[in-house]
Amino acid sequence: MTIKPFTRKANYYETDSMGIVHHSNYIRWFEESRVDFLEQINFNYQKVNSFGIDFGVLDVYCEYKSMVRFADIVTIHVTLSEITEMKMTVDYKIVNETTGGICTLGRTKHFFYSSEKKRPVSLKKEIPEIYEIFNSVKAKA
Repeated sequence: MTIKPFTRKANYYETDSMGIVHHSNYIRWFEESRVDFLEQINFNYQKVNSFGIDFGVLDVYCEYKSMVRFADIVTIHVTLSEITEMKMTVDYKIVNETTGGICTLGRTKHFFYSSEKKRPVSLKKEIPEIYEIFNSVKAKA
């Protein structure tokens, strides 16, 4: 399965007084691109939630390499780098469409939990078909 990168334009409201995208917005962009990734593998958040499973965030990492300015168009490459029964790790690479330069590298780590019981669950045991979908799109080392 081929995953297309997520493309977006930096909005004015996302910038600071110098016209540079504020650092906090990159975390939002990670989420936007992760949601798009899930839709591309035909398993969006609503479908996961319909099974009574949700994703909790364990960790967020963001390394800023170069600035993104108002109206820049960026492409966000999303990779599911790790999947276990209980957790997943998603990697992000934000690239400036005009220059081709890497702007940001990031990673989010998530755990699976029961929406009803509010406790971690094994995705492989609870919903094996989702686990298999995630495992099939995991980046090969």
